[in-house]
Amino acid sequence: QVQLVESGGGLVQAGGSLRLSCAASGGTFSNYIMSWFRQAPGKERDFVAAISGSGANVYYADSVKGRFAVSRDNIKNTVFLQMNSLTPEDTAVYYCATTQRWVEKRPSRYNNWGQGTQVTVSS
Repeated sequence: QVQLVESGGGLVQAGGSLRLSCAASGGTFSNYIMSWFRQAPGKERDFVAAISGSGANVYYADSVKGRFAVSRDNIKNTVFLQMNSLTPEDTAVYYCATTQRWVEKRPSRYNNWGQGTQVTVSS
């Protein structure tokens, strides 16, 4: 079982940027497709982005396409989410998760999650 720990969240003004990290341990990191999700208060957990095990393939939700970029470092067992041009609508807790399925957007199909990191975008 892979353990996941997110970091990098915080408070930022609209138009600003943040870079989230998700450090993995306890498994063969490059074997996993890594996904990012987010959950705003009172809302469902939504898919944000995914990256293949090698990092060669990426996929984004329409809501973040062109603003967010997912990447990974398989030496450091870490996946990143660079978030640019942030808006208040991006405010949420952001989670990383592992999967073997490309592209899996249903959070119910994941059973391995980090604890989440809060991102708050002020207007």
